[in-house]
Amino acid sequence: MFSSRELKNYMISGLSSFGIELGFFVEEYAGSKGKFPPIKRREKKSLYIATIEKGHSLVNSLIETGRIGSLGLVVVDELHMIGEGSRGAILEMTLAKILYTSKTTQIIGMSATLNNVEDLQEFLQAEYYTSQFRPVELKEYLKINDAIYEVDGRAENGMTFSRLLNCQYSDTLKKMDPDHLLALVTEVVPNYSCLVFCPTKKNCENVAEMICKFLSKEYLKHREKEKYEVIKNLKSISGGNLCPVLKRTIPFGVAYHHSGLTSDERRLLEEAYSTGALCLFTCTSTLAAGVNLPARRVILRAPYVAKEFLKRSQYKQMIGRAGRAGIDSVGESILILQEKDRQQVSELISRPLENCYSHLVQEFTKGIQTLFLSLIGLKIATSLDDICHFMGGTLFGVQQKILLKEKSLREITVEWLRYLTEKGLLQKDAVDKSKEEIEYSFHITKLGRASFKGTIDLAYCDILYRDLKKGLEGLVLESLLHLIYLTTPYDMASQCVPDWMIYFRQFSQLSPAEQNVAALLGVSENFIGKKASGQAIKKKVDKDIVNRLYLSFVLYTLLKETNIWSVSEKFNMPRGYIQSLLTGAASFSSCVLHFCEELEEFWVYRALLVELTKKLTYCVKAELIPLMEVTGVLEGRAKQLYNAGYKSLTHLANANPEVLIRTVDHLSRRQAKQIVSSAKMLLQEKAEALQEEVEELLRPPSDFPSVEASSTEKA
Repeated sequence: MFSSRELKNYMISGLSSFGIELGFFVEEYAGSKGKFPPIKRREKKSLYIATIEKGHSLVNSLIETGRIGSLGLVVVDELHMIGEGSRGAILEMTLAKILYTSKTTQIIGMSATLNNVEDLQEFLQAEYYTSQFRPVELKEYLKINDAIYEVDGRAENGMTFSRLLNCQYSDTLKKMDPDHLLALVTEVVPNYSCLVFCPTKKNCENVAEMICKFLSKEYLKHREKEKYEVIKNLKSISGGNLCPVLKRTIPFGVAYHHSGLTSDERRLLEEAYSTGALCLFTCTSTLAAGVNLPARRVILRAPYVAKEFLKRSQYKQMIGRAGRAGIDSVGESILILQEKDRQQVSELISRPLENCYSHLVQEFTKGIQTLFLSLIGLKIATSLDDICHFMGGTLFGVQQKILLKEKSLREITVEWLRYLTEKGLLQKDAVDKSKEEIEYSFHITKLGRASFKGTIDLAYCDILYRDLKKGLEGLVLESLLHLIYLTTPYDMASQCVPDWMIYFRQFSQLSPAEQNVAALLGVSENFIGKKASGQAIKKKVDKDIVNRLYLSFVLYTLLKETNIWSVSEKFNMPRGYIQSLLTGAASFSSCVLHFCEELEEFWVYRALLVELTKKLTYCVKAELIPLMEVTGVLEGRAKQLYNAGYKSLTHLANANPEVLIRTVDHLSRRQAKQIVSSAKMLLQEKAEALQEEVEELLRPPSDFPSVEASSTEKA
């Protein structure tokens, strides 16, 4: 099953108990997790829960080992993502490979926001099922000034007047809340839940604080004890730290939700919202496409995501959160707009959903180049004709008349094959077809295979090779800094804007060995010091190297301190961003490891990167790592479990959920059952893997000489 990163953990936790009862394994493929090729099970089946990127690697490994036919069913959640940038390109090539190499695998795609379904039908060779059924009725409203209009497709301008908003605002409140958010929210909370979607992360926090500033003190009494427990638990998982905004808003039942929070914080707040302890989230659009957190009322603060006007599909995703099945009989959405946006909003509510188009060619290094490299590396298609035939079966092939204006599909294929050959990733071989005509086939080079097996973005494969090669000349192992630099993601470094005063302070604290790492990269303390003080610099230093070293300092500090809060404070970065950096580094470290495994000259990195990947994946004290292998157990929960005496996977697998609830603070019955189920599943997986290894060791080799063969040789 391919899913978004946000939904992955919920699926694994929820399905583990089914797996134990029904006799199948649930395996996670995300970040640095997942075994390639997957373990070949003797008796039980496996259910793989994978992100799109890891799902692609998983399919590649099954094709390479001739096991793609064992893949019975592929479920793609949020299929419309196939039309979204590089992730869409990766999803498209994954599905195209499954369709091309396996005639028995069934694919099911699900989405609530697709328009040009016919193209996807043709690409997936699929039947189409649609339903308008919704368990809870959804009513859509627009708010302009004090008036609220109901969205009505039968009306001339798409809406009909519903009511005037009745609110008594002081002059101060009018200035602070010109959009009447407080009035809209208090019509619903605290007895029902409400989501307020905001254009930016900062806006989420500001709106949450503004609402709480004017809420009645009576709100403090609603489920007071439970809200106190939420605050206490937030402190517990964060080493005594608590965001000052959340400290002020949670007592009112309000919290913000965006990527600036850590995974632990988001999970805890989501649980509190689901149980009703929190009744209002101010959130960004990412919540709409991720975790299932429905509400009685959904309010869109403005028809924008950041500075971009809402797409129809984004709007539908957000308002789709309104209506809690089994709890509410109706759901409401209210979009707040200004007069200047009236025409655009009128078009937004009336137009069909956006069409879904292939990004295979637009995303060169993560799309068509990667596809060609893997097709040849996996021997799916090695000649120009075969590759063109494969391309005809992709979504891009289906849409080529729309997407290609100047060149044909064959011309584009020839062009990119030539580019990959010139880049040294492919080699071209001439094969005589007839006396008049010569056909060329392609094979992958060592560098090409390393890039393809490591799933390295082809924009960076040359740079990575050069960095690893240079590292061999003077690899500094006195500390982890040099290795961390080599596994810091290039794409995150290119977006980094260093704070030069912090940079200089961190640089000056390095040991001589660590300063040697910077010197090898061409970065000196003098260079950083001049940047920090604003002095002119004559020496030219590669901006990407400097940015990458800065992020390496963040990661290095985090591995030493294992405290996101203190590192966040030191580098003045959101703790959610630091956690994303850590996750990205763990994933990239795993990719670099696979890259090095294909190149003999980089043998020295292999053992080093195995350990570093593990450190980056968990970033905790060694004793907590076995507990954090269990899905849904993050650092805060792992500390609680360890302190309660559950110090190993075996302890958790044999735990009684009822005892867990009594001995571990703030653990619900549902969470306890999921933790025990996940631990049992993981323990069974490990036991079966060991059993298979024993049987493999005891099995006679296939080339063992028989008695008959020995007798014949003697004669």
